[in-house]
Amino acid sequence: MNPPLPQTIVEYLEQLRNELRGADPAMIQDALYDAEEHLRAELAEHIELTEAQMLARVVGSYGAPEEVADIYRAKDEIVQSALGAANWMPVARTPAPDIASATAQKTSHTIAAASVPRSALRQFFAVGSDPRSYAALFYMFLSLVTGIFYFTWVTVGLSLSAGLSILIIGLPFIVLFFGSVRVLALVEGRVVEATLGVRMPRRVRYTDKSMSIWRRIGAMFTDPRTWLTMLYMLLQMPLGTAYFTIAVTGLSVSLALIFAPLLQLIGIPGITFSMAGGSDWAAPLWLSPLFVCVGIALLFLTLHMARGIGYLHGRFARSLLVDSAPV
Repeated sequence: MNPPLPQTIVEYLEQLRNELRGADPAMIQDALYDAEEHLRAELAEHIELTEAQMLARVVGSYGAPEEVADIYRAKDEIVQSALGAANWMPVARTPAPDIASATAQKTSHTIAAASVPRSALRQFFAVGSDPRSYAALFYMFLSLVTGIFYFTWVTVGLSLSAGLSILIIGLPFIVLFFGSVRVLALVEGRVVEATLGVRMPRRVRYTDKSMSIWRRIGAMFTDPRTWLTMLYMLLQMPLGTAYFTIAVTGLSVSLALIFAPLLQLIGIPGITFSMAGGSDWAAPLWLSPLFVCVGIALLFLTLHMARGIGYLHGRFARSLLVDSAPV
C-alpha cells in the first residue's frame, strides 16, 4: 500500500528519506537537496498554490517519493560501481526493483571470485596493481597542503568572526565565513571521493532562501554539521602531517634500499651504518640482494599502509562531513 500523498514539503522529504533508509548517507543528502530545491522553486514560482496543491501537481512530473528513491538507488549503484567502493567501504543498500536481478548476478560472480584461494604472498604483492593504493598515497602527500590551508582558514576565520562581531561588518563576514566552510567541505569531499573511492555528497545542505537572514544564520550556527566540518578541518593538519611523514619515510627508505646497490656499483657509497665509537661500516656488495628484497617488501608494505590509511580516512571524512540523517 502506497503512503498517502504528502501535504507539505517537509512531509515529502520525510517520506523520501524513509524510502531511502539504508542507502548511502551521501546519496541521501544529495537526493533530499535536489528534491527540496525543486519543490521550493516550484512553490516560489506558483505562489497562488498551497503546498498541498503544488505537490499534487508536481508529483506527476517529478515523481512520488518512492519513485524518486528508486531512481536515486539505481544511479547510486552505477556511481558505487564506478568508484569501486565495495572494496573500500561496504555500505548496506537495498537495490531498486529494476536492478535487483543484475545486482544478484553481480554478487554471485563476486562470491565465486572470492572463493578462489589466494596465497598470502600473492595477496601481499597484489596491492601493487591496485590503482587505489597509489591514489591513497597521493592523498597522503596532498593532505599536508590541504591540512595547513584548512587549519589556517578556520582559525583565522573564527578569530576574525569573534573580533568583528561587535562591528557592523561582523555579521556579513560571519555569513561568508560559514558559507565558505560549507563550500570547502564540498571540495574536500570531491577530493576524498576522487582519491579514496568513497562516495561523498555532490551538493551542500540546502538553505531555504525564503527564510530571513537571521533564521539562516541561526540555522548555520545550530547545525552540528557546520561545527563537525570545522573540527575535520582543524584535525586535517596533524593528520596530514602524519600521513605525509609516513608516505615520505616509507618511500624514501624503501627506494634507498632498492637502488643503493646500483649506486655502489658505479662508485657511489652505498648503505653505511654508524657504529659505536663514531666509525662507519659500509655494507659489502654481496649483501645487496638482501637489501633489495627488504626494500621491495618495504615498498609494498608502504602501499598497504597507504590503502589502509585511505580506507580509515574515508570513514573518518564520512563521519564528519556527511549528514547521517539529513532533514
